[in-house]
Amino acid sequence: MATTKDETSGSITYRDSGVDIDAGNALVHAIKPLVKATRRPGADADLGGFGGLFDLKAAGFRDPILVAANDGVGTKLKIAIDSGRHTTIGIDLVAMCVNDLVVQGAEPLFFLDYYATGHLEVAVAKDVVAGIAAGCRLAGCALIGGETAEMPGMYHKGDYDLAGFAVGAVERGEILPRADITIGDVLIGLPSAGVHSNGYSLVRRLAESEKIAWGDAAPWAPGTTFGEALLTPTRIYVKSVLAAIEATGGASDGAVKGLSHITGGGLSENLPRVLPDTVAAAVDLSAIVVPPVFGWLAKAGRLDDAEMLRTFNCGIGMVVIAEKARAGEVVAALTEAGEAPVVLGEIIEPTGEKSDAKGKGEAWAVKYEGRLRY
Repeated sequence: MATTKDETSGSITYRDSGVDIDAGNALVHAIKPLVKATRRPGADADLGGFGGLFDLKAAGFRDPILVAANDGVGTKLKIAIDSGRHTTIGIDLVAMCVNDLVVQGAEPLFFLDYYATGHLEVAVAKDVVAGIAAGCRLAGCALIGGETAEMPGMYHKGDYDLAGFAVGAVERGEILPRADITIGDVLIGLPSAGVHSNGYSLVRRLAESEKIAWGDAAPWAPGTTFGEALLTPTRIYVKSVLAAIEATGGASDGAVKGLSHITGGGLSENLPRVLPDTVAAAVDLSAIVVPPVFGWLAKAGRLDDAEMLRTFNCGIGMVVIAEKARAGEVVAALTEAGEAPVVLGEIIEPTGEKSDAKGKGEAWAVKYEGRLRY
């Protein structure tokens, strides 16, 4: 019978310790076509080197500032693992990074991933990387490398962890948000696809309290399992937002003045991060078309609007801040780019309530009008 242990010398191989180099090589071979599909100007998307290369000049930049972001997908990953559905979690990973880049006006250029597990299952890892490659194509960036770590004893059987790293570029002078955000500017919301990738520790707690298994029918989506519905991937706003910026005069002095990616902390924490300390934001909650999943979450957790709005995106995944006189142009450009924008409110004078969302200094809080409609 074949064995990895040398019966004569008594040696113990790397495979005996739980690390299978052949499996790693098999994964690299399996994902090469996926990686090549993300090719873009500036990157040839080939694997095998010790580092990934990117040519900024070939990508068309003249005087660029590099912008970097890294993120994970939180405990949404646990639902993917427990439900055995691994094909879309990679899209979430890319989305959480590239949506953070574009809010600074940056075009995502390349992406690297980190996949760690106790025992490498090639089929599972390939599904995950397929999702990452799909996310990169949606964002227009190249998957130029990554790391697969097989670490026996570090993870429970079947578990894995993910991290993503993205780099983008923006021409000097075109960085967002602009300093001229002022009273009267218009807030335009872009719809989310659902919970996206934040708040899943609470989601999982509510699933446990309601005694719903991942394979059960989703209460808000007949014909779809609970796990499948919750794994709806995070929307990637990069191409539509960049197209709208370009169509309305560019970032330096065009109609778009700022962007806010609505992630953990919801509108309450993320919108103040891009506002000058001299202004506040008024949001009409009745303007938001709230996806049904949030109605279920609010009911299951007995959560009021304030708690929902500082935990989940509640139906808005990105906010665009537009010059008042040209807001109609921005709405039209976003619509042309495939979005379904909704006017949420406007920039107003400070309300007297403050948020520490910026981490240093203070930003004025968001003032809400109306109620969320489930």
